[in-house]
Amino acid sequence: MTMPDLPDAELAAQPAAYWTGVAYEALIAFTRARHAGFGFTQPQIWLLRNLSKHDISPDGHGMTIPELERAMSTYLRSEDDLAAEAEVLLDRGWLTRDGEGRLWLTDAGEQARIELKKHAPAIHDRIHQGIDDADYVTALKVLRQMIRNVGGPAR
Repeated sequence: MTMPDLPDAELAAQPAAYWTGVAYEALIAFTRARHAGFGFTQPQIWLLRNLSKHDISPDGHGMTIPELERAMSTYLRSEDDLAAEAEVLLDRGWLTRDGEGRLWLTDAGEQARIELKKHAPAIHDRIHQGIDDADYVTALKVLRQMIRNVGGPAR
């Protein structure tokens, strides 16, 4: 589905919060649909990434579901159920659980993480299609300044 081009006056009539909300929901839905088409979910990828010493985890040490939820708190959505997602990965042999409830990435899970990562460029390219890199950077700078203007965390 494509959005029709709107005159600048019409674009400006909607607040930035409207457009950022529309963009957020559209991008998340697109990304999650692409992942589902490849047979996995975004939270499953995050579990693998957060448990891999070759990715987000600094040491590859096992983590409990509450620890993982805290680590992912800035990007988990309310509908994401890490416990259920972890069960799928345990069944696939991509994770194991120790006696203290910590999840650990298996060698098969690390291989799966590497394979799943191969889909990221195509998803990125589709999202960025028709957008010049300089325009993209400018848009992000504008959004970050708006966030700073209202006292938000524009790291």
